[in-house]
Amino acid sequence: MAELDIGKHCSIGSCSQKDFLPFVCDCCSGVFCIEHRSLESHSCPKIPVKKEVLTSGGSTSYLCTFEDCKGKELLPVLCPHCHKNFCLAHRHQDDHKCEKLEMPKPRMAATQQLVKNIVESKKGLPASKGRKGAKSSATAAKVALMKLKLHATGDKGLPQTERTYFQVWLPKEAKDTSLPMFFCSKWSVGKAVDYAASLAGLKNNNNVLTAKKLRLCHPQTGEALRMDDTLLSWLAHSECPLYNGGNVILEYMDNECTELEDVSAYLTQP
Repeated sequence: MAELDIGKHCSIGSCSQKDFLPFVCDCCSGVFCIEHRSLESHSCPKIPVKKEVLTSGGSTSYLCTFEDCKGKELLPVLCPHCHKNFCLAHRHQDDHKCEKLEMPKPRMAATQQLVKNIVESKKGLPASKGRKGAKSSATAAKVALMKLKLHATGDKGLPQTERTYFQVWLPKEAKDTSLPMFFCSKWSVGKAVDYAASLAGLKNNNNVLTAKKLRLCHPQTGEALRMDDTLLSWLAHSECPLYNGGNVILEYMDNECTELEDVSAYLTQP
């Protein structure tokens, strides 16, 4: 009986180790053993070259590779899918038209169309007041939640049952007006603030006594949420709850300040 030829040899000439379960590189399509499976270990020729520019101060800046964008960051912002470097504004697959971006599946496309139809049907309706206003906010949040789940960023290791989605309105001096994010409902408000700041690339001096503090504020009342409260406690608040799929405001505030003066200035930013 003829012997079965199972497995393949590593593409590294100096190795050529035969592996029964070889690894295929997503970038160069080469076949490698476990020792040479990483991009760095087999010097993958498809790894994009990071554009680095030395400033006069001697520090290194990383230029965005998206078309004619001239944005740059002090730290590399690599897309985990195409492995190219981008600025914060183009870090998401949709924003830089990622070549590895998967087309929406039929079910997702149908959901997107449903959301669009609901949003269109709500246009032109008069705003509700009083108790009806709270009910309207909850309904709007449910519609927004469907949209947020398609684009929000967060810790992908969180169980779906513990995820809470918000459209986070950022400080006025931030590069983006707002960003969709998700957090663990069991987190404290303080932890959510730190995580949101890291996702948005904001300076966070909450550990500096005399500095302005980043605070998470209620989108209706402008109240700064207590840092040791949990998000879950605010979702279950009896009088003025936060809604999963609703808005929250992230802003720098003086230590003695307990609420924002003009909430509408955030939610109506262009």
